[in-house]
Amino acid sequence: MKSENYILLIVNPIAGDSEKDTIINSVTSEAARRQINLNLYKTTGTGDKEAIDSLIDELKPERILVAGGDGTISLVAACVFEKDIILGIIPAGSANGMAVNFDLPQTLPEQIAIAFSDCTLAIDVLFINENICLHIADLGINAELIKNYENSSVRGKFGYFLQTIPTLINSEYPFHFEIETEAGTTEETGILLAIANANKFGTGATINPEGKINDGKFEILIFKNLDVIEIVKTIQERPQMHSDFVRVISTHKAKIRSKKKVPFQIDGEFLDHVDAVSVFVSNQQLEIALPEKFCKLHKNNTEL
Repeated sequence: MKSENYILLIVNPIAGDSEKDTIINSVTSEAARRQINLNLYKTTGTGDKEAIDSLIDELKPERILVAGGDGTISLVAACVFEKDIILGIIPAGSANGMAVNFDLPQTLPEQIAIAFSDCTLAIDVLFINENICLHIADLGINAELIKNYENSSVRGKFGYFLQTIPTLINSEYPFHFEIETEAGTTEETGILLAIANANKFGTGATINPEGKINDGKFEILIFKNLDVIEIVKTIQERPQMHSDFVRVISTHKAKIRSKKKVPFQIDGEFLDHVDAVSVFVSNQQLEIALPEKFCKLHKNNTEL
C-alpha cells in the first residue's frame, strides 16, 4: 500500500555543476506546507539504483521528485517504472533535454509547483539494449560530443561548446548503418543516427518535429551530413528539413547495426561504443507531473 503522505526527493549533487541546497530547501518547505513527509536521497554514482529501489520498497511513496539532469531522471524512471508512482522533474543538469521537451518553466518555484501537481501525463518508454530511454538516444557524433564533455573539466552548456570543435575534427564519421524495422531493412550513411521519443535536444534544436511522446511509436532519424543551412533550421519549432539532410523512419521496434563500433548515448549519458542496438516501445507508460497546457495538448493529440 502506497503512502499518500510520503514522497522521495532524489538529488544529483554534481549535475550541472551547481549547488542544490536551494532546491532541497525549497522542496522541503513545500512538502511541509502540504503536510507531506519528505525523504531525501543524494546520488553518489555508485549503487544508486539499488539504494533507490530499497527506499521505494520501504516507504512505498506515491510520488518521487528528481532534481538532476536527463541521466538522473532516466535512472529514477527505471526505478519507478511499472510501480504506479508519479515522477516529478526539477531540471538541474547541463542541458536538461527532457525539461525542454516537456515545456517546463525556468523558475524553481514554478518547477516545484508542477512537480507536486495533480496534472500528469502518461508517456511512452523505450528500451534500448535493455536500458530505459525517455528522451533521445543516438549513435554517432552527438554521443561522441557527450563522451568528450564527460571527460572534460568544464561543466554546463559552455563545456559542451568547448568540446564541439575537437569532436568535429577528431570524429571518424561518416558512419554506416543497417536499420531493420517492421517495414523491412534499409542501409544509410550519416554523421548521426538518433532514436527519438521526443522532439528536441537539450540545446533546443528540434530534430523530430513530428514525433509525439505518447503515441506508441518512436522515430529513427539519420542525419546524413553537416549542412549548416539545415542545422540552422532546427532552431525553429517545426523545421522543414530536406530529405537529403535527414531521413525519418517511424516505427514500434527496430534493430540497428553498424559496420564499426560507434559512440552511443541514452538521455545525455554516454554508455559505450557499440555496433548493434535493439529498440522497442514498452506496453507500459510512465506517469509524469507536467505543465497543464502541455498535458492537455498531448492528451488531445492522443484522442484525435
